[in-house]
Amino acid sequence: MKFLNKYIMIGAAALTLSLGMTSCTDYLDKAPESDISDTDAYKDFHNFQGFVEELYYCQPDPTNGYWTNSWNWGEDEIMNINVNYHMCYKVDQGDFWGWQSEFDGWQSGWMDRASNETTSANGPDRFKHSLWPLAWYGIRKANMGIENLDKITATKEEKDLIAGQLYFFRGWFHFMLMQYFGGLPYIDSVLPAGEKLTLPRLSYAECAEKAAADFRKAADLLPVDWDKTTVGRVTAGKNQLRVTKIAALGYLGKDLLWAASPLMNEESTGATTYNKDFAKRAAEAFGELLNIVDGGNTQFGLIPFDEYSENFVTMDGSGKMPGQNKDNTITEAIFRGPTYGSGWGCSAWGQVKCYGGMDINDSGVTFMPTANYVNYYGMANGLPLDDSDSQFDKTHPWKDRDPRFYHDIKYDGCQMIVKEDDGFKDWRYADMQTNGKYRDEFRGTRTGYFNYKFVSTKCNKVDDGYGWSPQIHMHIPWMRLSDVYLMYAEAAAEATGSATGSVGCKLTAVDAVNKVRERAGVAAVADKNTASLDNFMSEVRRERAVELSFEGHRFNDLRRWLLLDKYPYNIKTSQEFLRVGDMNVDDPTKNTVAEWSEKVILKRNFSKKHYWLPLKKSDTTLYPEFGQNPGW
Repeated sequence: MKFLNKYIMIGAAALTLSLGMTSCTDYLDKAPESDISDTDAYKDFHNFQGFVEELYYCQPDPTNGYWTNSWNWGEDEIMNINVNYHMCYKVDQGDFWGWQSEFDGWQSGWMDRASNETTSANGPDRFKHSLWPLAWYGIRKANMGIENLDKITATKEEKDLIAGQLYFFRGWFHFMLMQYFGGLPYIDSVLPAGEKLTLPRLSYAECAEKAAADFRKAADLLPVDWDKTTVGRVTAGKNQLRVTKIAALGYLGKDLLWAASPLMNEESTGATTYNKDFAKRAAEAFGELLNIVDGGNTQFGLIPFDEYSENFVTMDGSGKMPGQNKDNTITEAIFRGPTYGSGWGCSAWGQVKCYGGMDINDSGVTFMPTANYVNYYGMANGLPLDDSDSQFDKTHPWKDRDPRFYHDIKYDGCQMIVKEDDGFKDWRYADMQTNGKYRDEFRGTRTGYFNYKFVSTKCNKVDDGYGWSPQIHMHIPWMRLSDVYLMYAEAAAEATGSATGSVGCKLTAVDAVNKVRERAGVAAVADKNTASLDNFMSEVRRERAVELSFEGHRFNDLRRWLLLDKYPYNIKTSQEFLRVGDMNVDDPTKNTVAEWSEKVILKRNFSKKHYWLPLKKSDTTLYPEFGQNPGW
């Protein structure tokens, strides 16, 4: 294939190798001796590690890959009505071709960009790191490293660290592509340049097995904590971005759980149920990981809820990358990529202006949560809103909700500006009732809510909370520990057929969900919702929606559960209501409302073809073995 030839058949001779990643915090230090020629690339640990480092750079950064960017394509988010160039809008219209650079005139997507050249893999330009080209390039590079492992002169530890990273990234790049496109050729050797490609697409299960083998090898070779290795002690305290045994086990489990899921199982076997064998193996991998973490001897853990925002954003002026608590003693981010450039080059200044409406932010784009998605945030007593025992009151809809609701969502009466400013006194508190001041489909909220999971109340042009000092740093990890607990719960429940089943560790499926809820101060899953597998899985899906909200997971979750085109997952709604009496700005949970209802503002007319993204025509037309996805 002409396009893939460019990325998976290109040699490494022209690469400038760098041991350290240029990020806002330089977590991965650069060894001076790692600027080397290709002939010496594999001779010792320092040089070989320099070769490996570029694989880290092949990761895109969806949150900072453009001035503004969208990565939430489920029923979770909608944009202001006059923006039609982001992928969020294109998905809503059923235009899944929009992920490709040739259909993205703004080049705002994170999966593919026309400006992306292979030499940008080790460059600082955040706009030039996108998934499609650099995944194929990274696969090629990982294979080159694996085929040259015998050339290194090093200790066993050093050899294991090199090999573990190479196997991990080969599996990870394949997995990232598979989850969007289905079974693909699994490239596990260096393909000769110029040779005609005839590699067939494998089934999803076949690809997943190959990725699982790579993740398993990586997990057996990599350490839990680089700081505790002989090599890692040289850069102790700056190894947080390096791939670990925990990351490899996490992706081993995720790869197998995705293969078990109804969409992928249907592609592989024709059955639209969970594949029990894959689910059991997924739970075993997650269980192995949780046994290590819950043993208490690792850097990984759940960040306390009073520092929950540290998972996604830091505002302390130091440029510290999110993913750890404030004193760096707990790491919740299991796997995260680098940020590119420095200063404003890696600033989220443009992105964070998109969450509170244009009138207080001067942004041309607003991303807001849909009302139907906000409904997943249940009550503090652990029950969903539509449960008759939940005590949800439509006249006081903001009262006694899941604490994550108050962390993530701005609702009617919430403070939007901290500083008293006469020019913005009418904007200081959110008037989000029907026809309220903030209700504007062009400049405000279309839904009656704003998403503040990644920003603070001071992120507006009056308080300037996104300015240079303190500099805001927004970065969402690919995987964090709470996600693993919830994936384990799903896998263990489907493998055993019970919410009280356990596989590979002492936690039952419901224990794992409750572990995440306990951190947030939410009551445990009610007994009536553990009595049947269907009831429990409904709570697992709701818990994933809340805990992982707006982190880019929902689109793939709906797809793999075969829910993307099903009601009510194919609609987006607004919250309609009128406030009764004066606004209580001291405690907006006490505001009384009337005429509480929802209005459908968008229906997504999806069909079966929308479960997989279309491949590039330039690739699928070159040889018959690499076929297009059905319907495209």
